[in-house]
Amino acid sequence: MSLHENAVRVLKDYARQDELRALYLDHLAAHPDAMWKPCEAGHLTASALVIDPARGRVLLTLHRKLRMWLQMGGHCEAGDATVEEAALREATEESGIASLTLLPGGPVRLDRHPIPSPCNWHLDVQYAALVPAGAVEAISDESLELRWFAYDEVASVADESVVELLRRTLERLEA
Repeated sequence: MSLHENAVRVLKDYARQDELRALYLDHLAAHPDAMWKPCEAGHLTASALVIDPARGRVLLTLHRKLRMWLQMGGHCEAGDATVEEAALREATEESGIASLTLLPGGPVRLDRHPIPSPCNWHLDVQYAALVPAGAVEAISDESLELRWFAYDEVASVADESVVELLRRTLERLEA
């Protein structure tokens, strides 16, 4: 199964955000290259909110280009067999934390946002990644800074998409 086919399967199985999910599926159907950065009509990305439920905190990155506090994430790469692998790879690379595990149940949410040209859109498939006990972060060259934030601090530093990702992650953790 190709990464493109995996993305279609993941999105068909995702049972929320029906309108946005349909837009993602339509985009994948119209663009065989929709998984890759060169797709100028927009491309899928994969991200993960790194969360430490035992300590009630999340790890955010101060994105080097955007200068915003965000979850870990980015573009799919040729070696990614699944969208889940891409999200976990990005979270591991950007957090420096080995042995992250994705929260079961598939994506936590979808977020479509405009980006500077030549591409028009990122169609982000968002997961949550749980930290192992004793995890220590290490900054990557993609970040200006990494910082742990208590759940109630996130809204004061991050935009609404990150706040909503945290909210939905906490809902899933409580379920």
